[in-house]
Amino acid sequence: MSIFARPHYTSDATQFIEQLKASRPELDRQQQAGRALLWDRDQDRETQAGFRQARVPQKPYVYQTGH
Repeated sequence: MSIFARPHYTSDATQFIEQLKASRPELDRQQQAGRALLWDRDQDRETQAGFRQARVPQKPYVYQTGH
C-alpha cells in the first residue's frame, strides 16, 4: 500500500448524482439530446469567415468618448 493512498471518499454532490442516475436511467439520453439541440451543430465556415472579417477592433479603453 502506498503512503499516499487515501481512504475512498465520495462527496455528497457525487453521491446525489450517482443516485439520481441510478433511479432515472433515461437521464443520460435526455441530457445528450438537450446538448445536441443547443450545442452540437454543424458550423458554416463561410458565415464564420464573414463574422471574422466584419469585426471592429475594440478601443483600449471602451468607456472613453471621442473627445
